[in-house]
Amino acid sequence: MSFLLRVELPDVPGSLGRLASAIGEAGGDIEAIEIVEKRDDVAVDDVLLDLVPGTMPDTIVSACHALPDVRVVWISRYAAGGNLFLDLEAVEELTASPAQAINRLVDLLPVTFRADWAARVHRADGILHATDAAPPELPFVEVVRTKRIEIDGDDNNIYVAADLSGNEVVLLGRRGGPEFLDSELARVGHLAALAVSIARP
Repeated sequence: MSFLLRVELPDVPGSLGRLASAIGEAGGDIEAIEIVEKRDDVAVDDVLLDLVPGTMPDTIVSACHALPDVRVVWISRYAAGGNLFLDLEAVEELTASPAQAINRLVDLLPVTFRADWAARVHRADGILHATDAAPPELPFVEVVRTKRIEIDGDDNNIYVAADLSGNEVVLLGRRGGPEFLDSELARVGHLAALAVSIARP
C-alpha cells in the first residue's frame, strides 16, 4: 500500500540519504521524492513510499524522528498510484484541450498537490465542476490572490482558494492536513492563471 510522507529535514548534504536509509531500514520502499519547499536551511519533502507487509506507518515515523532535526509533518495513505504528478505534467494536460483547461485544472489539482478534492465555484451558479470527493455544497469566496481560507462550520477541511475570473474561483481541499505551504499557494496560483490563459479563445 502506498503512503505519502511529508517531512522537514535539514537542507545539508547527506540529510536526504540518511532519511532514505532510515525509511528503508524501517520497512519502507521509496518510490519518489519531491522537494516541496526550502526555507531557512530546512527542506520540506514529500516522500511517496510503499510499506513492506506488516510494517506500520508509525514505525516509519519513529525511524524519521530518530534522526537529528527531522520532523514528520504528516503521513497518509496515497491512492493516486506509484507516482507524484508534477506541475509540468499538469501544464501539458491543460494544453492538450484548451477549451476544457479550467475543468481539467480542477481534475488535476488534487493529484498535483496531494489534496483530497478540488472544485470550480461560480458567484451566482455555485459549483460548476468538482472532483468526486468534493463537498456537495461550497460557497463562492472573494479572493484576489491565492490564499488559505476558512469556511464557517467546516473543521475538517483545509482550504486554498484561487481566482479564475471576477466571478469564479477554484477551491482545493485537504481533509485533516497538512497545511498548504506558501510555495504550494504560489504554485496553485500559477497553474490557475495558466489554465485561464490557455482557455481564452
